[in-house]
Amino acid sequence: MCGIVGLWGPLEGKAQILAESCQRIRQRGPDSQGFWEDNDAGVALGHVRLAIQDLTEAGHQPMVSACGRYVLSYNGEVYNHMDMRADLEQTGQAPAWRGHSDTETLLAYAAARGVAAMLQAAVGMWAIALWDRQARSLVLARDRLGEKPLYYGYAGASLMFASQLGGLMPVPGFQRDIDRHALAAFMRHNYVPAPHSIYAGVRKLPPGTWLSITQAQLRAHELPEPVSYWSALDVARQGQDAPRSFANDNEAADALQGVLSQAVRGQMLSDVSLGAFLSGGVDSSTIAALMQSQSSAPVRTFAIGFEEPEYDEAPYAKAVAAHLGTDHAEMYVTAQDALAMVPKLADIYDEPFADSSQIPTALVTRMARQHVTVALSGDGGDELFGGYSRYFRVSGWQARFARVPRPLRRLGGVAMRASASLPGGGAWRGKVGKMGELLGADSDGEFYRRFVSYWNDPARVVLGATEPSSVFEQPMTGPLFESMMKLDTITYLPDDILVKVDRAAMAVSLETRVPLLDHRVYEFAWSLPFKYKVRGGSGKWLLRQVLYRHVPQALVDRPKRGFAVPLASWLRGPLRDWAEALLDPVRLRQQGWFEPEPILRKWREHTSGHRKWDSHLWGVLMMQAWLDRYQQGMTDKERD
Repeated sequence: MCGIVGLWGPLEGKAQILAESCQRIRQRGPDSQGFWEDNDAGVALGHVRLAIQDLTEAGHQPMVSACGRYVLSYNGEVYNHMDMRADLEQTGQAPAWRGHSDTETLLAYAAARGVAAMLQAAVGMWAIALWDRQARSLVLARDRLGEKPLYYGYAGASLMFASQLGGLMPVPGFQRDIDRHALAAFMRHNYVPAPHSIYAGVRKLPPGTWLSITQAQLRAHELPEPVSYWSALDVARQGQDAPRSFANDNEAADALQGVLSQAVRGQMLSDVSLGAFLSGGVDSSTIAALMQSQSSAPVRTFAIGFEEPEYDEAPYAKAVAAHLGTDHAEMYVTAQDALAMVPKLADIYDEPFADSSQIPTALVTRMARQHVTVALSGDGGDELFGGYSRYFRVSGWQARFARVPRPLRRLGGVAMRASASLPGGGAWRGKVGKMGELLGADSDGEFYRRFVSYWNDPARVVLGATEPSSVFEQPMTGPLFESMMKLDTITYLPDDILVKVDRAAMAVSLETRVPLLDHRVYEFAWSLPFKYKVRGGSGKWLLRQVLYRHVPQALVDRPKRGFAVPLASWLRGPLRDWAEALLDPVRLRQQGWFEPEPILRKWREHTSGHRKWDSHLWGVLMMQAWLDRYQQGMTDKERD
């Protein structure tokens, strides 16, 4: 795992600028730092390295291809790169290999067969910057499902890019203007959705896309639209249109275990120590089980627990670990641990981000890094196999609401929202208010967006904002349940789940890998008939059958909790003073980003115990904390 930065344009002193950029993201690659520049073309690439494969200088980046035409700065891992090498060797297109890094493999493949063929052939995760010295063009590319981040935009007349926003801060001419419209989207989702970033003029490259920028486009300050080389939506639709057939359930489980085992085996490729996160749930237990079945030594596994029993999954993880025979470690999180972590979140996430499970994620990655350099994760199972309970709730609610004429639905929604706003307490008010919001939806996409939203009208909370359009506004096709899975795959998964894990892990220089997001697993999952995902009112049916081959059903069959934290009680208790300082009405008015009254009303209702608004408030608090640390891109040195 690594971090990349780069500049192309008339800026002077690129070496010094990128040296500072590399320092800003050095946690992504503490082992070494590299720089390459073409003065004639005005392009410079930087790289910070966390050495995982080929720990020698033969894996150092930026790397020049054997033919001299291409230069690559790349963050990620290509798990099948030795197969790609063998392919080149069989056709006589391989260079004289200098080492065994996947970086060298990617360069050789691009030189022999072109960038598009390289992206199609590679299995893994990546953010790529490839300079073509002959064509004088720059290629930026991101992996299929969005495991690795890539930001890009213009600073004056120069193009800039980086793995994280912090890498762009030293670039002269970067205006660092906060995008109010992106902030409105953040208030809805508690993450900033791609292709937007919190800064105006800086974009996130969407998953599964690449773009090639020419000199003419650079001179005109143009950014071409990203081109898709792999589409999660297209793959899902193709799988639904031509589903696989199996003679029986056991044959289907054999097929899934085969493709999952292949993915896990590939992601165990490493020249450094390796382990896995283990919550005791279906996804992480399956990954740990398949790792252990292919390992001659006990696999290192790591879990987080909570003092509050309703949030504590550590005993389940411990039981699974004991059955599998892994070398298990656990850590219990207290409110004091959370309090100590909260001030660090703005530095870790580099952009406003408000999934509260970021706290235990940051803690478990820190614990894991004390023992290993690479950790496999079980993320992705819910989106692929229908695991989220909200899929069942939304489908059920929508089926019931659909029987009511639309005018009556709207009228009922107004009445429900009004009753939920009356003075007084009661948990029922939140449920009634939510139903009232849903009843006003005009489409399935809008219905689901309202269901997963925090602030349902964020433009009224963010001053001067117009919320950007989103994929939720596009018509849904096919069954609602599977449409929600697809929407989450291209929104919530890359912009929340994968961001949460990548930034937390990279903050401690830990590489994380996600076998369930091997694109071959994804393609297989969407080729399954729906009955293999959902059966008996539960999701992940076939994935469970694979797990039961390794772990007794009684150890893992229980209601899904997710990686939640007792945030509501923490905000009323140990985090209350911190939160009240950030939500000071004078401060909010002076900053000019938020309309204070709706925020303060929710704060009063939450702290009084009348309502539960912790997730809504957490988004505001994370933005406020980020403003304290990153407003106008200032570093501590610049503040002094």
